[in-house]
Amino acid sequence: MEIRRSGSQPSGKGPAEYFTGTVRVDPLFTAPDPARVVGATVTFEPGARTAWHTHPLGQTLIVTSGCGRAQRSGGPSPMPVTSSHSW
Repeated sequence: MEIRRSGSQPSGKGPAEYFTGTVRVDPLFTAPDPARVVGATVTFEPGARTAWHTHPLGQTLIVTSGCGRAQRSGGPSPMPVTSSHSW
């Protein structure tokens, strides 16, 4: 078991190949190999967004504040997502 205090890992800027605008990434955890799970809090400044990308093994988003839009590949137009939604 590994215990880390909140804020003990440095924040980073969201990389340009994944985001546009000002985005901060605060790492929460990375599981040891062979697991491939990671967790982070991602904060978007107004106007910032992610670049279109896929997660072949899936992704879980937990919206804790604010609102945005999300879309599945080939799905309908982006749907609004607020802090009252998670999947």
